[in-house]
Amino acid sequence: MASSSSPTTLQRSDSIADKMPDALKQSRYHMKRCFASFVKGGKKLMKRENLMNEIEKCIEDSNDRKKIMEGLFGYILTCTQEVAVVPPFVALAARPDPGFWEYVKVNAGDLSVDEITATDYLKLKESVFDESWAKDEHALELDFGAIDFTTPRLNLSSSIGNGADYISKFISSKLGGKSDKLEPLLNYLLRLNHHGENLMINEGINTVAKLKKSLMLAVNVVSTYPKHTPYETFSPRLKEMGFEKGWGNTSERVKETMVMLSEVLEAPDSVKLDLLFSRLPTVFNVVIFSVHGYFGQQDVLGLPDTGGQVVYILDQVRALEEELLIRINQQGLGFKPQILVVTRLIPEARGTKCDQELEAIEGTKHSHILRVPFVTDKGTLRQWVSRFDVYPYLERFTQDATSKILQRFECKPDLIVGNYTDGNLVASLMATKLGVTQGTIAHALEKTKYEDSDAKWKELDPKYHFSCQFTADLIAMNVTDFIITSTYQEIAGSKERPGQYESHTAFTMPGLCRVVSGIDVFDPKFNIAAPGADQSVYFPYTETPKRLTKFHPSIQELLYNEKDNNEHMGYLAEREKPIIFSMARLDTVKNITGLVEWYGKDKRLREMANLVVVAGFFDMSKSNDREEKAEIKKMHDLIEKYNLKGKFRWIAAQTDRYRNSELYRCIADTKGVFVQPALYEAFGLTVIEAMNCGLPTFATNQGGPAEIIVDGVSGFHIDPNNGDESVARIGDFFSKCSTDGLYWDSISNAGLKRIYECYTWKIYAEKLLKMGSIYGFWRQVNEDQKKAKQRYIDMLYNLQFKPLTKKVTIPEDKSLPMRLASLRNLLPKKPASLGGGSKQKEVTETKPKSKDGQKRNDVKAGEGEVKEGLLAAEASERMKKVLETSEETQRLEKMKIAYGQQRNQGGSSVRNLFWSVVVCLYICYILKQRFFGTYSVQED
Repeated sequence: MASSSSPTTLQRSDSIADKMPDALKQSRYHMKRCFASFVKGGKKLMKRENLMNEIEKCIEDSNDRKKIMEGLFGYILTCTQEVAVVPPFVALAARPDPGFWEYVKVNAGDLSVDEITATDYLKLKESVFDESWAKDEHALELDFGAIDFTTPRLNLSSSIGNGADYISKFISSKLGGKSDKLEPLLNYLLRLNHHGENLMINEGINTVAKLKKSLMLAVNVVSTYPKHTPYETFSPRLKEMGFEKGWGNTSERVKETMVMLSEVLEAPDSVKLDLLFSRLPTVFNVVIFSVHGYFGQQDVLGLPDTGGQVVYILDQVRALEEELLIRINQQGLGFKPQILVVTRLIPEARGTKCDQELEAIEGTKHSHILRVPFVTDKGTLRQWVSRFDVYPYLERFTQDATSKILQRFECKPDLIVGNYTDGNLVASLMATKLGVTQGTIAHALEKTKYEDSDAKWKELDPKYHFSCQFTADLIAMNVTDFIITSTYQEIAGSKERPGQYESHTAFTMPGLCRVVSGIDVFDPKFNIAAPGADQSVYFPYTETPKRLTKFHPSIQELLYNEKDNNEHMGYLAEREKPIIFSMARLDTVKNITGLVEWYGKDKRLREMANLVVVAGFFDMSKSNDREEKAEIKKMHDLIEKYNLKGKFRWIAAQTDRYRNSELYRCIADTKGVFVQPALYEAFGLTVIEAMNCGLPTFATNQGGPAEIIVDGVSGFHIDPNNGDESVARIGDFFSKCSTDGLYWDSISNAGLKRIYECYTWKIYAEKLLKMGSIYGFWRQVNEDQKKAKQRYIDMLYNLQFKPLTKKVTIPEDKSLPMRLASLRNLLPKKPASLGGGSKQKEVTETKPKSKDGQKRNDVKAGEGEVKEGLLAAEASERMKKVLETSEETQRLEKMKIAYGQQRNQGGSSVRNLFWSVVVCLYICYILKQRFFGTYSVQED
């Protein structure tokens, strides 16, 4: 054991359970006090910070506490992620390294220690929330590890995320030796085709021996031609030998590819295999699923459930098509690649193109958005549905989408990629049905966003339906051939915190299921492929000739116009100050309101810089998102609380990526900074965008941005849970810039260097196509294992997931005419005194009247007119429930007040009638605008 002067660590051969008794002996008196404190108060779930707080209370002497914390017990505590307290036992879930978990149980009475399994730990944890479930011998346990018996596993934490490289090494080791071991590769080559047309080789080469011999002869033939000779010149001679097109477009490239294959057949190694698979014609038609939200190219960003994922996919498609066109040309093929982004068709599209079935993707030649509606027994669902509520529609959506895709491609796709929970599940269902290679991209797994969301799922399910979501995530993770992540942290987190995927290793949902082995982060299906930003749009502010100066007037208005409008509120009194800038969705996790509060509290930072944020709406009534409404209210409260007038600008969500890119550059012109304060960020696309534009960036240390930025070199990490420390770092940066004129530029340039080395879309596209090829072969080699696992997954899908989806409420969907009819019921009825009575009454009123009778009728008519006006005013009040914008409501209210004033002043019936008509006409105008007019995204 190390001395107390330095923290102790365990050797790889050590286990927490083995060393825990020694750790407790360091100071038995203090340990007894600590564990007695842990169990005090009964059953509970504790996190590491709770443990540390208890230890600080129990070990009052700072020297004693320091000695213990620097010893073995302190090290074990730093590894502990969670503690389940069920007196007299204290069960620790320890994580000595990313991906490695150990579970121990300590008796607080005698400090005895037992090593326990994940199942034992989860049962103790369940006892805190649902003791009857924990004791149920027939509780459902999910153990995917028990049926994954042949898939190899990585061994080191540092290797996590390098799955394709590992698979390549594993395959090459299996191909070596006798010729029969090479047969899987031969069979794979024989299956290569496009629309039924053979590629590379045909059935004439049906043994490994024939393939080796034919390659030798073919290389000799091709070598006789000049290196730039087109393939068509010598293709007849190769066809006679059993070779088809796909080897290359020139004699030089054909020869190179044939030599690569010959070397793999002779002495396989991973480097040669990688090069070979990068040349094989395996991917032509790609399907990408992104189901929820408003997926489109214009006017969608900032709408509910619509953010960075849309930008990511559109840039991904452009990069993929460009790389596919290059490869297909080099392979000597005349095929055109096709990429379909499949999303939901939303009839009520809010002024976007989300109600159009097919839309060409800008900047591509052969890629489209295909929209498929959600259909129920009652017909097509017309309105937007939250990402938390989509699950009842996904199976039918998959069936309809599959039919349309096959019709569009006239063949099966070669690769299917899912996005987020819903897209990943749909991709899994379709890939399984068609037998196609599949990849998934989580973007953000909701389980890590909400603390204890698994154990507390019953509380959260009515709102978020996590029972459906977590089950769908497990299914997709285990079905897919490969998983794409943007960062290592997304998979396995950091030394201190588990990753998003790692949190699905073992967890429990008391009353539903106990997941003892959900996903293994050492599975070679995990791969890191970081996206980039479109560098034709997001380029450095110093590239003056390329600057989009046409946006400068509107950006100046956006930043500095002092008059509030629908696009911005607040103003900047001192324009010469640099700007602290942030742009994100307005939800809890993005933590934009947290940044505003940090700024409001810190006087030094307010004096140094202005704050500008682009996020969401200003008006709660414009948002359909639950979290966003709460954040809007909080933002208004913070502006008032800290009196931010003159220092803070709030800009509504912006949808024009070109203007947004120039906005980044204009912020850089002020020598400002970009701040990304999220509580957790899976990747951080806005971080990439800002750094591409040369803007020094401060980003959360929780998630992907911690990998994108080299702290203190190419940007800065900030702790979203420590606002004081974060604003101090930002303030220190501005202070240093004021004394060192080159410091701002040095951070800006280092950020650009980091981007160009690691974060471009070309690098991403090359990696993704490599995965499609490598895992396509691995899928074939590992076919029996995959089928066995699929049976287990099918059972989970049919017996658990589908019944859960039936508990999600399907909203009542009315057609537009039906809704207009219901709105007519809100309009004022015509009073009887103004002709609304029976026909008999109409006849009676046509008879001549006496003077007194005429006077009485005039009074009645006036009273009727007043009554109609009141009914109209009451109708306008009821219309508040129909109209969405506060401005419309305010204007109606003003009309009602004006009408009331006229009545109180005893005005004539003509005046009263006039105001009644005005109110009714305005209601009709709003109805027309709402259902037949054109609204902008911001207005809507």
